[in-house]
Amino acid sequence: MSRHQHFADLHKTGCFVMPNPWDIGSAKLMAAKGAVALATTSAGHAFTLGKPDMGHVTRDEALLHAAEIVAATPLPVNGDLENGYGDAPEVVAETIYLAGEAGLSGASIEDTTMQADAPSYPFELAVERVAAGAKAARDLGRPFMFTARADGVMIGAYDMDEAIRRAKAFAAAGADVIYVPIPQSMSDIARLCAAVDLPVNGLAAGPYLQHSVADFAAAGVRRISLGSAIARATHRVMDDALEAMLGDGSFTPLQHSISGDKIDKMLM
Repeated sequence: MSRHQHFADLHKTGCFVMPNPWDIGSAKLMAAKGAVALATTSAGHAFTLGKPDMGHVTRDEALLHAAEIVAATPLPVNGDLENGYGDAPEVVAETIYLAGEAGLSGASIEDTTMQADAPSYPFELAVERVAAGAKAARDLGRPFMFTARADGVMIGAYDMDEAIRRAKAFAAAGADVIYVPIPQSMSDIARLCAAVDLPVNGLAAGPYLQHSVADFAAAGVRRISLGSAIARATHRVMDDALEAMLGDGSFTPLQHSISGDKIDKMLM
């Protein structure tokens, strides 16, 4: 119970960073460096399975992975559960019940369909899905931060005005946290934070990597996650190193790797 209550309490004041591990080792490293909470990353996890992002990991696979991350450290963990692994509100509810059983302290559900021809759920269905997920979270009988995501801005399905309309409706439907990934500007994030009386999750990825925690906090963000940014950074290192060694025979990209002793200490 203590980790779940701690996670809820983190959302009451200030602004905290919630990094996203993709396996047990990265979770332990993040905890050792001082993280106060963790979140799974659907893309980072998919990469470990040799799968692409967006709809290629099953619910069973995601929840098993989440339980492993929960067990890896004493920190609270938020689950990236994509669209809840089904369209119907009752499927979203079931996914949240299972997330509670996996030991997660919270979870996010997107309003994306995973279909190219109609990428976002219609407004009314999106709100019904959030209401079902929020009720399931309350029914767990312990603190569980249910995050409602409006992803249409990021995927080009709707504009910021629609994202804010959805965010307000999601808040009214019982969400605990609102998340609109990658708006066009920090001023858009500030608009969102001013429009809803709930904690807002900011995403440090893409152009927002140029901003600081203080910048997000000034906009009103309560929680900052990184999605797959750290996982993709490690893949950047692998890509550069393999290009060099298998191309011109150079191993120089590996000169700045961390020592095995330092990693061992953080994993103990």
